Amino acid sequence: MAEWRDAARRLAASGVAPEEIEWRERYRETDLFAAPEVSSKLPPLDASKPLTVPPAFIGLAEAVICHSDPMRFYLLYRLLWRLQSDRSLLDVASDEDVARARAMDKSVRRDAHKMTAFVRFKEVGSGISLNGRRKFLAWFEPDHHIVGRKAPFFQKRFNDMDWVIATPRGSAAWDGEKLTVSHDPCEKPDLTDPADQLWRTYYANIFNPARLKVKAMQAEMPKKYWKNLPEADLIPGMIADAESKVLEMAKRQASEPLPFHDRLQEAARRVPAAPRAPAGTLAALREEASVCTRCPLHEKATQTVFGEGPEDAHVMFVGEQPGDQEDLAGRPFVGPAGKVFDQVAGEAEIDRQSVYVTNAVKHFKYEPRGKRRIHQRPNMGEVTHCRWWLNLEIELVKPKLIVAMGATALTALTDTKHKLSDIRGQPIRMGKERTLFVTVHPSYLLRIPDERLKAEEMALFRADMVRVRELMA
Repeated sequence: MAEWRDAARRLAASGVAPEEIEWRERYRETDLFAAPEVSSKLPPLDASKPLTVPPAFIGLAEAVICHSDPMRFYLLYRLLWRLQSDRSLLDVASDEDVARARAMDKSVRRDAHKMTAFVRFKEVGSGISLNGRRKFLAWFEPDHHIVGRKAPFFQKRFNDMDWVIATPRGSAAWDGEKLTVSHDPCEKPDLTDPADQLWRTYYANIFNPARLKVKAMQAEMPKKYWKNLPEADLIPGMIADAESKVLEMAKRQASEPLPFHDRLQEAARRVPAAPRAPAGTLAALREEASVCTRCPLHEKATQTVFGEGPEDAHVMFVGEQPGDQEDLAGRPFVGPAGKVFDQVAGEAEIDRQSVYVTNAVKHFKYEPRGKRRIHQRPNMGEVTHCRWWLNLEIELVKPKLIVAMGATALTALTDTKHKLSDIRGQPIRMGKERTLFVTVHPSYLLRIPDERLKAEEMALFRADMVRVRELMA
């Protein structure tokens, strides 16, 4: 880059047009009768004619000059020449020169990325070098002249060993003190290493046949690299066996229940039966709900998660459904969303012990994914079946204020589909002595990836809780 930049600066300052120059790489010149070194023919640098380029051109040139296309020097000089009269040239994506340079830049960066991913070092020799360090050799076949570009990366990553990366386009070497880059092409060495089997074992264990996409895999690991990767000889067989492996996984998943279910059910069988609660109380209603089979959700859930709080609470909070931790504990709002609810309610001076907290649906609906259980939103049929229990809770508690947290709770309470944002934060009359207040579910706040937006939504939820506190008063 430094050599080309010096030559280009002198030529452009002297007014030499791109078409008047033939660019050659000196170290590739093998003709005994070749012309003398190009640098001796360069005009002196005219300091009175300074050249300026936008910063983006420097980064672009540093990548393009590593491309294997012999016309790259001409293309860069042509861009340099045109930038003197049009500073915004690089912003014109449709320009032929700019588009070609961008494509070359992308190709070089991709080739460099593949080098960091697919270089495999093999230990050479059985002993330790004179400086007490182990010695390694790697072979890689890049498309472009990227060895010097990526050598500092490998020097930082593998600083504690001596290594050589050999390629048909040059080599890089590190001895613990000096990083050396050569343009001389290398021949492929014939090396084996015990670590090759470790690569095969590792790759075989991370391969997931259920997520196999052959075209996507070959895009990330093109076939041209396979011959130099010890794990690549496993790929054809793993692709051929993928379908049968997926079928085996499906059968295993259907026949093997989640491990904690058996433990919980066994523990429940050891607990002596408690005396039945008086009829017409929340305790009696909770006992009835514990054996609910009104919808299929009870089949996979660990247990019914009923509401909790004072039987004469003036305020009832209604969420969507129990989550993973609530399903195991048998209590509502004790997981991550419950912690957000407790924190914000506490900041608004709402004592959780004084309010009744429940859910529109009493069983955890989820999709098993490995050892995890991923939440799924209940459908209208499941909400309708569970409305039976929610209505009985409301009849017994007789709250004056009901706070619907989320769209599912709102649907269960009103039997209509409203756009939550249209009625959020607005007290709505429910009969003569009851008010409905609508806000978001705390789990919504946990799913927002953008920190700025999350802070804004948290502030709105906090304001809703303050408004609930005012309505309670």
